[in-house]
Amino acid sequence: MPERSPRFGSLLTVSFIAGAAFADPAPDKVTDQRVTLGPDDFAGINAMDVQDLLRYAPDAFVGKRFAGDDAVITLRGTSPEQSARTLVMVDGFVISNFLGNGATFGPAWHIVGPSDVDHIDILHGPGSARYGGNSMGGVVSVTTREAAAKDGYLSLQGVAAPYEQYGVDETFTGYSVEAGGSWKQASSPWSARIAVRHLENVGQPATFALLAPLNGPAIVPVTGAYDDPRLPTPVFGASSPIDLVQNQFRASVGYEFKSGWKLEGLLFGWLSRQDLTDSRTFLRDASGAPVYEANVGFDGVPYDARGIRFSVDRRSDYLAGIKASGDIAGWRTSINASHYWIDTQDTRTANFYFTFSQDGGGTVSLQDDSGWWTVDAGIERWFARHRLALGIGGNQYEANRNDYQTSNWRTAAGPLFASSAAGNTRSLGVYAEDEILLDDDSALTVGVRADRWEAYDGTVAKDVNGSAALDAYADRRESSISPKLAFRTKLGSGWELAMSAGTATRFPTVGELFQGSIDNLTGEIDPGSFDADLAPEYSRDASVAASRDFGAARLTTTLFYQDVDDAIYRFTGLNAFGAVTTSYKNIANVRQLGAEIRLEVSDLWADGLDLDLGIARIDARTVRNAADLASEDQPFPGVPDWRANGHLRYRMAQRVALSIGWRYASQPNSDLDGAVRGDAFGYRSEYLLVDARVTWKPTDVLEASIGVDNVNDDEAYVVSPLARRTGYAQFRLRF
Repeated sequence: MPERSPRFGSLLTVSFIAGAAFADPAPDKVTDQRVTLGPDDFAGINAMDVQDLLRYAPDAFVGKRFAGDDAVITLRGTSPEQSARTLVMVDGFVISNFLGNGATFGPAWHIVGPSDVDHIDILHGPGSARYGGNSMGGVVSVTTREAAAKDGYLSLQGVAAPYEQYGVDETFTGYSVEAGGSWKQASSPWSARIAVRHLENVGQPATFALLAPLNGPAIVPVTGAYDDPRLPTPVFGASSPIDLVQNQFRASVGYEFKSGWKLEGLLFGWLSRQDLTDSRTFLRDASGAPVYEANVGFDGVPYDARGIRFSVDRRSDYLAGIKASGDIAGWRTSINASHYWIDTQDTRTANFYFTFSQDGGGTVSLQDDSGWWTVDAGIERWFARHRLALGIGGNQYEANRNDYQTSNWRTAAGPLFASSAAGNTRSLGVYAEDEILLDDDSALTVGVRADRWEAYDGTVAKDVNGSAALDAYADRRESSISPKLAFRTKLGSGWELAMSAGTATRFPTVGELFQGSIDNLTGEIDPGSFDADLAPEYSRDASVAASRDFGAARLTTTLFYQDVDDAIYRFTGLNAFGAVTTSYKNIANVRQLGAEIRLEVSDLWADGLDLDLGIARIDARTVRNAADLASEDQPFPGVPDWRANGHLRYRMAQRVALSIGWRYASQPNSDLDGAVRGDAFGYRSEYLLVDARVTWKPTDVLEASIGVDNVNDDEAYVVSPLARRTGYAQFRLRF
């Protein structure tokens, strides 16, 4: 297709220079509109995964359902179905899964354990030219602990989560063992770090099965279904509790040259197993035997009872990276290269309950040679009152999946080709940024970036009458330019002001672009099954933040605005041929307007009593959408009107600390039209989750704690149910 004229932004040109090497050691929380979370913020959090450390971050939500879940993080007015709008890095290496966009494409949080984290920086919105279009929602940069001469830790954690809903009434348990250490001597240029982690856990069922209306006779009279007035039909079963085992290792080696250059290499591995073979039915026939699949009669009404699935999944992921930093002719220089790849993902699913119980037919889905590459380099230098930064970077995302029918779903015997999908995207970007010190209290930053993006080698195949029908998508190329502007200053009476404005373009991911299906008659891609002209998202952003210190307290207020053309979202609407389809489409215009207040207080009412409180009001709304006119002027799905996070910590004695945290969000829409709203499974509900923790340090090296998440046992949903009241215990040695 012909190139579009340059717009603004980039899919992604993430660089280590932006995330770590060029970041200030302790970035100001307001003047650069960045939030930094450190050990004091982490204290009192029941953290079994690194994403738990973000639990009380201002205007943020991590939709984690259970320990070991790779949950999507959302900032401000970003929906959980827009995971490709948040860039997440660990030590400058990209862990965001931009192979797709949605709740199932959460970051690879497993690359690091919570005990190995030093601090986390959060940047709301695409305010910096150093980041590409995937920062449209924001940036989360995790920094791990530096190697020290003598540093090590061992952490043992246990979790117990009672869960009661419909016919499920049991306690799910798990544990993790995490250990690590580092070595560095002043007399040696070498340093090393290593960390290992083993996690076993069982999470509550992710879905429930509902009876479907049946136009026909009921064959089997049944009892046991749950008639929930919040749902359209009775609930008759539950998916399997999520039984998972994860093993990970992380090792890095560094070398510091006499010239001051530093070189570090990283190798990470993650092996995971999920067993979903304990699915349940609540239905019983007249003899009391369970009924999994049948045309049934419940309360005199005929229904179709189908949809309970059984599967197992094995997966292995790896990351290898290298980075270097130092000075060249007075320029602070950084170079970064990394590769994250899914070495194997093998998912086996039974076709029906009968084939599950008899080891009969099913499907096998294999994914390999999928992942991403990133290469980035940048330089920075002061010239009088100017700090000039220049950078270049590129990336490549590769996806490849093959599906087979098999006569034995457990052993994958006799596989027969069913379908396949593959595709790649890549981008190359450059940026320039100049921070100008206007005086001792003010600075103006001007930045611009240019990007070149390409989607290529997209294919889809399907078995049609015993032979493979294969078709290819047209390659695409786009260019973009993105300007940025920021200003910060100190005002009278101790106030500080920071303002930013800019634009960004997020290009489509592999999963959004190559989503078509083969037409059985033509053997070619059905042009109505995908949007061949899916356009990049283009946003115009602005924010104003004012902050002031009041002795032991700091108050920050922020106003933000984002206007997005061609927002990409998966919804049901008219395609280019006038047919109603469900696929990724462009929404002509979506905008959000919001306000945030953050209060940080030390020694509130008593010595050692600290409070962090954040409250946000968000109005995210669909403005124009010709493909679905009913969605216009409706609140955007998944984005609450109100969000409030808070954390109260009390060091009541030298070795004892108490904490209480809370997370609240009002009920958002669950669909674009505003017609689907509810407080039950399948919807996005309001939630209020209150957490508590007690920590005791009998010695300088030993720490013991017990805690409870969701103390109030709130029944909350992000389509899937969140965990109910959950207890934790932890013992940690740090030496």
